[in-house]
Amino acid sequence: MTRTPRLPPLVVETREIEPVADLLSLTDPHNPLAWLRRGEGLVGSGAAVVTIGAPGSPPLSRPIAEIWRELVSHARISDPVQLPGTGLVGFGALGFDPASPAPPFLVVPQAITGVHGGRAWVTTIREDSDPEPRLPASGPYGPHWSATLGPGLLEPDDYQWAVRSGIEAITAGEVEKVVLARDLVGTIPAGADLRRLVRALATSYPDTWTFAVDGLIGASPETLITVDRGAVTARVLAGTTARGADAAEDAAAAHALEASRKDLDEHRFAVTSVVEALAPLTRDLVAPDEPHLLELPNLWHLATDISGRLSNGASALDLVRVLHPTAAVAGTPTDAALAVIRRLEPFDRGRYAGPVGWIDARGDGEWAIALRCAQIGVQAQHDAAADSDTIPVVAHAGAGIVAASDPETELLETRVKFRPIVDALA
Repeated sequence: MTRTPRLPPLVVETREIEPVADLLSLTDPHNPLAWLRRGEGLVGSGAAVVTIGAPGSPPLSRPIAEIWRELVSHARISDPVQLPGTGLVGFGALGFDPASPAPPFLVVPQAITGVHGGRAWVTTIREDSDPEPRLPASGPYGPHWSATLGPGLLEPDDYQWAVRSGIEAITAGEVEKVVLARDLVGTIPAGADLRRLVRALATSYPDTWTFAVDGLIGASPETLITVDRGAVTARVLAGTTARGADAAEDAAAAHALEASRKDLDEHRFAVTSVVEALAPLTRDLVAPDEPHLLELPNLWHLATDISGRLSNGASALDLVRVLHPTAAVAGTPTDAALAVIRRLEPFDRGRYAGPVGWIDARGDGEWAIALRCAQIGVQAQHDAAADSDTIPVVAHAGAGIVAASDPETELLETRVKFRPIVDALA
């Protein structure tokens, strides 16, 4: 395993293969590396060839986008397939708060298997002096398992107090909006096959980005940024309500969300923050005036899709750096919202609500916001000490607080947002 500042010259070879029935079966059961949506995506296999920002390593002295460009510049890449996700690819998960002890993390595995548009490929990656790595092999799934979860450092009553305090900060003019999260903590059995958790999320929420990077596993509905041959797209989600129990109730819930001034204001803050961040690095940027409704199995979201073109030689990681944290997961203004979050949340979010995704040698990539997720293993720092028979796990869910917010309603929203990861862990 290699850590910066030493960036070895890499030999990268991609070749097309026969269709793959189950990508997840090819990745490590105990440390899966995956990026999946609608049955397609990427999985990593084998040891890490390069790791940037591993836990315990010194802080990075320069932006991770610059380090990635240097790594690419020294690589010999053979990629006749030329599809999104072929060639040299790094999987990444970045911390929510720039002040967080959770370091930016980017890993290049020995092998990457991908499926896109019905075509499949495998990429092998090695240092110049190393032998050719073995091709990924399918492995059987381990037994079913379940987690034990309970309240974390911010229990329901405490969360409602935090919401009231957030409203006070808004009334005082400190912020216009702040996103406040609460936590659930627990354990899973040692040796659990984490691919089962990934598969449960991918099956239940096929239209989300299902991800597994360094023990961070989830299914996010929110695209932070996608770059494909220079075309930039971003999806902003802000404003949420639970689905109804029947067709009439569901239609009423959707209509109420579309008409909610509180949710529309929250959404407008989020869209404005993304457009302002992207403008210096893009051209032909377009954002619709009004959001549309996004339907998920358990939620309605207000959504806006933004599009443009890269400029100034930027990459997906450069866009991630200027975009994050958006108003959708932090608040407005950003720095003031982060200060309120640090004051009111009694935990570090780690990588929850941070960017997660992948980048290739062209600078293209797909990045989502790590929502509906859990951190498993050493990065899951909480008070539930795990013994040798268990592994710690922590999950978070949050809600956007504006002047018209109601503490009990915001608590209920977090319960709905916890549902995908809690159900999958069960």
